[in-house]
Amino acid sequence: MSHLIDVSSVLRGTVCDLYSNLVTRPTGAAVRTAIERQVVDIGAPVVTTIDFSQVNLLDFSCADEIVAKLLLRYAETDGLAGFLLFRGIHGEHLDPIETVLERHELALVAWHEGLAELYGCVSEAERWLWELVRDGGPIGAGDASAALGTTADDTEALLEQLFRRRLIMHHDTGYVVPGTLPKAS
Repeated sequence: MSHLIDVSSVLRGTVCDLYSNLVTRPTGAAVRTAIERQVVDIGAPVVTTIDFSQVNLLDFSCADEIVAKLLLRYAETDGLAGFLLFRGIHGEHLDPIETVLERHELALVAWHEGLAELYGCVSEAERWLWELVRDGGPIGAGDASAALGTTADDTEALLEQLFRRRLIMHHDTGYVVPGTLPKAS
């Protein structure tokens, strides 16, 4: 199950009808709280897409309150269930988002021009494996290790690390990037 949350609608519903800018920490906290409430109300683990398409300006404090703190809530052992994706992130949003991702050593999956992209702090090995899963998923540890020339145990450990970071998810026959459709068999 997937769920879409339009950040500008949340902003208008929680803070003010007049703005499409996210520019204070209290505004970011209010938007994040409303998003968390929506995710909790859904109940079942889902893939939630946070859409920034209608947001003009995003400052560092709002990127920290919304993006970083949401990702941290998903990463907690008893945190929000499911997976988080982003879309509608444009060039003006990237600097504050990448800064907070680096500060908290986080990474996220965002859709850009029809393709899932990985942003934030990941090792080179994590990025190669994530791209393999994105491009070839669902894929298991055996096939991934053969493609990368690594051992199945090392690959499985790295796949589980990406899963714990909510950057990939389990699928019947392996792993997929959240929000991607498995290939028809």
